[in-house]
Amino acid sequence: MRLTLAFAVVMAAVLAGMGSFVYVRVGNALIGSVDQALAAQAREAAGHANEGHSLLDPDSSGGATLAELVTSAGVVVRSTPPQLALLVPKQDLAPVVAGRRVRGSISLKRPTGHWRYLAVPAVGGGVVVVARSLEPRRESLQRLFGELLIASPLALLLASLAGYGLAAAALRPVEAMRRRAAAVSATAPGRLPVPAGRDEISRLATTLNEMLDRLEAAFDHERRFVADASHELRTPLAMLRTELELALRRPRSHDELEAAVRSAAQETDRLSQLAEDLLLIARADQGALPMRPERVRVDDLFSTIGERFSRRAGERGQEVDVHATGAVVEADPVRIEQALANLVENALTHGEGAIELYAVERDDIVELHVADAGAGFPDGFLERAFDRFSRADDARSRGGSGLGLSIVALIAQAHGGSVGAANQVDGGADVWLALPRVRVAQPARALI
Repeated sequence: MRLTLAFAVVMAAVLAGMGSFVYVRVGNALIGSVDQALAAQAREAAGHANEGHSLLDPDSSGGATLAELVTSAGVVVRSTPPQLALLVPKQDLAPVVAGRRVRGSISLKRPTGHWRYLAVPAVGGGVVVVARSLEPRRESLQRLFGELLIASPLALLLASLAGYGLAAAALRPVEAMRRRAAAVSATAPGRLPVPAGRDEISRLATTLNEMLDRLEAAFDHERRFVADASHELRTPLAMLRTELELALRRPRSHDELEAAVRSAAQETDRLSQLAEDLLLIARADQGALPMRPERVRVDDLFSTIGERFSRRAGERGQEVDVHATGAVVEADPVRIEQALANLVENALTHGEGAIELYAVERDDIVELHVADAGAGFPDGFLERAFDRFSRADDARSRGGSGLGLSIVALIAQAHGGSVGAANQVDGGADVWLALPRVRVAQPARALI
């Protein structure tokens, strides 16, 4: 309705302008026709002025034409019909006597009405004035005005109805999209109808459907995340409850109670770590992952991680080999240490043999690699290795929440970097995170 109203207002202005233009042009055309007739009759009357004949031809005058012979002083010598008043103002007689033609309009009481006159010099002296009634012009314009007064509103009505029909047809797909969108919810996903035409409405529907695809994928991801988190929390809680119930079921010795408490403490540590991982993921999803980037030497990062895991690796019959490099990155050392620790923890849990920490410099990035000599990733797992709660098959599933690699990916993305994973040709898994490289000559911060 708003579109139709705006269209009707514009259309009314256009019709009013066109009607005024036609009315003025027709009026001017009629005046021009009267002036042409007056010019012909004036020539005839000027020739007959001093011959004693009638100033007008009775056959052509038709009773709607006046004529008179006037002296330069403004005295009417004779007229047709007789006893006419002076048709032209006296001040206009002098220019006519000098040879000019003067046109104008005048209102008369006898004969009544509006008249158009033309004054020309007469042969032998004096002025001949002829006049024609403007009543036919007035009647023609009055009829035209009445026709415009009827036709314009009718045209406006038809144009408005057509505009309403066009607007309704153009917006009908939008209304269909609105009704479908009103029925879309997280529990009842759907898609909007896409109009057949390749226009703005069709592109809007396609864009909104793509948005709904992304939202549905996000909802599915959140549902899986909640379900997986609930499952991961249920397992250590059930283990903790079982250990405590068994410890309280009957009197226990000191050694048995100590073993139960140690087992409960291990499950508590697992719950605490899982809660911290979930909190980190939630902060990253909200874009609120705290970061304090600074220039850091990669050698210092590797040395810190190597010292932290050297004892545990020795207990498992493994070792952590650190390869020196002169690369410098712009990163939050605490977050990068957390990511490297997750990679080394993953290698200790699932890999075998020596764990190597080395860096590869590629253009403006530095890749921090953690490689082991185990069985590597199973087929088909590399594509989802960094998904949340993703685990490999039994070949590499030895516990864990499945959040370690996803946290590494979040930390890399927060630094503007990326992650990657691959199986080595000679066996084992190789996982890395790529960070922006710093090309500076000044020394970088050393980690203590």
